[in-house]
Amino acid sequence: MSTDASDTEGAAATDDDSEDAPDVYESLLGEYRRIANVRSAGEMLSWDQQVTMPEGGTPARSQQLSTLSSLSHELLTDDSVGDALDELDATDLTAEQEAVVREIRRQHDRAEAVPSELVEEISTTSSEALPAWEEAKAENDFQSFAPYLEKHVELKREYAEHIDPDRDAYEVLFEDFEPCLSLERAEQILETLRETLVPMIEEIRNADVDLATDAFTSLGSYPDDGQEALCRDVLSTLGYDWDRGRLDTSSHPFTAGTTFDSRVTTRFDESDPLGSLLSTVHEFGHATYIVGLPDDRYGTPLGEDRDLSVHESQSRLWENHVGRSAAFWEHLLPTFTDHFPHAADVTPREAYEAANQVYENNLIRVEADELTYHLHIIIRFEIERALIAGEMDVEEVPAVWNDKYEEYLGIRPETDAEGCLQDIHWSHGNFGYFPTYSLGSAMAAQLYAAAEADIGADALEAGVREGDFDPLHEWLTENVHRHGARYETNELVERATGASFTADAFTDYVTEKYGSLYDLDSV
Repeated sequence: MSTDASDTEGAAATDDDSEDAPDVYESLLGEYRRIANVRSAGEMLSWDQQVTMPEGGTPARSQQLSTLSSLSHELLTDDSVGDALDELDATDLTAEQEAVVREIRRQHDRAEAVPSELVEEISTTSSEALPAWEEAKAENDFQSFAPYLEKHVELKREYAEHIDPDRDAYEVLFEDFEPCLSLERAEQILETLRETLVPMIEEIRNADVDLATDAFTSLGSYPDDGQEALCRDVLSTLGYDWDRGRLDTSSHPFTAGTTFDSRVTTRFDESDPLGSLLSTVHEFGHATYIVGLPDDRYGTPLGEDRDLSVHESQSRLWENHVGRSAAFWEHLLPTFTDHFPHAADVTPREAYEAANQVYENNLIRVEADELTYHLHIIIRFEIERALIAGEMDVEEVPAVWNDKYEEYLGIRPETDAEGCLQDIHWSHGNFGYFPTYSLGSAMAAQLYAAAEADIGADALEAGVREGDFDPLHEWLTENVHRHGARYETNELVERATGASFTADAFTDYVTEKYGSLYDLDSV
């Protein structure tokens, strides 16, 4: 659903929001821009640590990131920020100014509750834990990483207690990544996904349908350099702004940057070209959201993303609703076979089926199919929540992880590397992050359905088939990206789609798509 004229009124405004912006508001914006720039510098140093920094650089990088984290905290909790916020609470402001003050107030109040020494210690632990995790994963040795994970758990419990000692610590940590949706609502959506997907996956595994699951993997190897060239072509086709971005490799695909510099990474497996391709499309979704934020609001909440559920909605929308669509493969396959001629006999339908197979034995979250992916998320959610609650010791993680994989997915990891060490998140102490992936998938379906309604489902599909992604880019920019953090999550979704955020569109989407693919009786 497109926004009405009243929604667009503030879109082209300057940072002042009006000629009569109070002086104290301008002063607050100036303070916040300094905070935003310090954070951006830290993010780029973190990107460098994961992508290009030599292995021996960790001791210095740890101190650098710790200093920037502490500085950002000190700037955000400075008396001048608190005084400005207090004064503005009693000042008449425009709607956009109120949104800016609301967002800075939320950050200030949380930061003010946490001692700067603790912030610095968390940052130092993260910097030291990253190379420890990478080595532990390479050596399949959870015990070498366990002390860092245990330290993170302790520090994050302490962090949550400073913010609100009377609430569930995990709920407090979840708000760092999704401050606008309650954990209760997130759990309701996760429960809806579980109730929908568990029987569907079981029905699919019992279905008598033979998809072309090995359309690509049966043909031999796909060298890394060819995959990288393909990923670059795909990014260009989708509309990636190379003047503001770059593609690199990392042990775990991610996106980092600002509206002026949004970088993506991927990784390659010579036996499976779809892994890097779909990961790259996923990261493109993150990057195009960042680049789509308004340039003239850089350094303010109106030039920042609306937090991780919305961020993940953009990556999952491009990965699943575009990158796994039949229309996309009709467009992409000639380019694919240009890079890999030995796949020349693969048909668009076979490619589509290969990209949408539901795996029976996949252990890796980032390589999971669109349905079992959410069971991977639920497992992580349950484990990290138990860790933070003190209901599980760190040393129990590998066994509990393996048991849950057997219970939920019918498979059991043979190594920690393909089990509890596969994700980077806990090396950063990011407890509460994982649920946003599934929330983002549900949101992506609701947004894409609204885009189809506005653009026309046939027209949108035809555009994807022809490699014309401008209508979708424009719709997402108009309804999501350009608003930055002006609206809280549910209001943003309501304005874009005309309805509150639920999992209904997602369940409708997967029921129709996979019911057709696997000829399910339930459809």
